[in-house]
Amino acid sequence: MKIDIDKLTEQELIELNHKIVERLKFLQSMRVHSAMMEFSVGERVSFSPTHGVNVFGKIVKYNKKTVTVYTDEGEKWNIPPTLLTKAESKNKKGDKSDNVIEYKSRG
Repeated sequence: MKIDIDKLTEQELIELNHKIVERLKFLQSMRVHSAMMEFSVGERVSFSPTHGVNVFGKIVKYNKKTVTVYTDEGEKWNIPPTLLTKAESKNKKGDKSDNVIEYKSRG
């Protein structure tokens, strides 16, 4: 389907713009949802907020566009799932303490 935008009125261009923006938002939402489904609550992940330094933690909650991760240092981060990588468990296989999440408030 080809649209000659030179023949559209201002109102038609505005309507077309709204449709395009809505479609792009929908596609992004589907991409985020798909990425989110690759992870589970309680799963160990890593991400790199700055300068290639990896931060490790566990997913504790799904949000609309992000997941909440509590880091090993006790910080809480809301991260887009597209920026997460699955990480190996820091405990020995079968060690149930890996299922415990400790959250330290910054305040």
